[in-house]
Amino acid sequence: MGYLDNSIITVDAILTKKGRELLARGDGSFKITQFALSDDEIDYTLYNPTHPSGSALYGEAIENLPLLEAFPDETQVLKYKLVTLPRGTSKLPVLDIGFASITLKQGASIAITPQTLNFQGATSIFESSGYTALIADVRVLNSFTGVGVNTEEADRLNSVTTLGTNVSKTVIGTSINLTATSVNTLFGDRTQLQTTITVVGRDSGARITIPVTITKTN
Repeated sequence: MGYLDNSIITVDAILTKKGRELLARGDGSFKITQFALSDDEIDYTLYNPTHPSGSALYGEAIENLPLLEAFPDETQVLKYKLVTLPRGTSKLPVLDIGFASITLKQGASIAITPQTLNFQGATSIFESSGYTALIADVRVLNSFTGVGVNTEEADRLNSVTTLGTNVSKTVIGTSINLTATSVNTLFGDRTQLQTTITVVGRDSGARITIPVTITKTN
């Protein structure tokens, strides 16, 4: 990871392992159908409306902030996505998933049905495009799926599997289903496994991250 030269306009792009795999096929399966923008590196407290040189330089300190090179760790980038909200919005939308934390025994299951508060003029709403859910360490779960969104992207994410490596996994749905691992090996001499789950509204951009704990029972 490094910094980019922000004195010029730069487009810095990298491919994930999955992206490189699709590109290598050479059969046209590598297609960019969606993208997201974020302002992770921006500190808006640096905006200075009292700058002595006038309004043209109010944002000078922000414009001079360093920009990070692209890297594919979805748990660390695109945390603060840019979204378009209706004109006159006075409250930022927030997510309610019904839990402040999740604790599961080995093999136990739970369903998360998020709803968005303060969005599109409603007190609470279920977003029509659904939600993305990211588990930071997919090894702690036997299954992790999203239901309720029937798109090619959702089907692809739900079908992704790993070979026991410490990686994250993202799914899409209006409801997210989790089943804790029933395998003892990962625990070692511990009685608990811990990770986090991050849920993001696909229309609102609202997000929430909560801890997930798996308790050994066998």
